[in-house]
Amino acid sequence: MRKVRILLADDHRQFLMMVERLLASTCEVIGSVPDGQSLFDAARRLAPDVIVTDISMPILNGIEASRQLNESGCTAKIIFLTVHSDANFVETCLAIGAFGYVAKSRFDIDLIPAIKEALPGHTFVSPTFSYYPPP
Repeated sequence: MRKVRILLADDHRQFLMMVERLLASTCEVIGSVPDGQSLFDAARRLAPDVIVTDISMPILNGIEASRQLNESGCTAKIIFLTVHSDANFVETCLAIGAFGYVAKSRFDIDLIPAIKEALPGHTFVSPTFSYYPPP
C-alpha cells in the first residue's frame, strides 16, 4: 500500500523540518514550500493527497491559497497547522473546505491523527481550540 503524499507549507524552515521528520515514517512528504503562492503552484503540479499549511505566510496566506486551490478543483485534503487559536479562524478554515485544524504546539500529538481523519473526509480540530461544530 502506498504512503499518503503530503505537501507542506510554512515560512519557518526549522518547523517544516520537524514536521517532515514526524511524518517520514508514515507518509511521503513530496514537497515543502515557504509561502501561499508557492503552495498553490506546487499543489497544482504535484497533486498531493494532503496539504498541511500554516495560515500566516508571505505573498499569499494559507487561507487564501487553500480557497484558490479548492476553487481550481484541487482534491487534496487540507489541514491547517497553526498558532491561531481564535474560533473565527477555525470556522473560516473549515468553511473553505479544510478537514483539519491543528495547534502547532500539539503537532507531534495531533497531526498524524488529523491526517488519518481527513483522508476519509472526517474533520479533526485540536482539543486546545475552543471550537464547537454546528449541530
